[in-house]
Amino acid sequence: MSDSDFLGVGWAFPVGVDRRGRIALARHETDIEQAIRMILLTPKGQRVMRPEFGCQIHDLMFAPMDATTMGLASFYVEEALKMWEPRITVLEVRVRPDPEREERMLIDIHYELKATHDKRSLVFPFYRIPGELPQAP
Repeated sequence: MSDSDFLGVGWAFPVGVDRRGRIALARHETDIEQAIRMILLTPKGQRVMRPEFGCQIHDLMFAPMDATTMGLASFYVEEALKMWEPRITVLEVRVRPDPEREERMLIDIHYELKATHDKRSLVFPFYRIPGELPQAP
């Protein structure tokens, strides 16, 4: 069994069909990156048969953009990836406001593939719904 066999093959995300009309597959590093995105895009409790699957970051949808929110986002992402993606070691999760869009946080995820010790990173955008600004009289 080679190191790349451990990385796996799974359905592509989003689900689609390939050129031959079969379910499209993601392989190795791409499969892991897509799995990370699926974990982070799934709110905890959304899957009826597996309610603990996903990431609690969605609880921060209406939170203000401050140090507390960014710290919780980092914690929730790291917690979810450690729980649900056994093929990686999370090295660091950093959260920062997006300078171009006030409603978006950019989550920098640095991880290592356990099978190959290959270090990788991924930027995951998380969109908040900012509170309404007070109206001028």
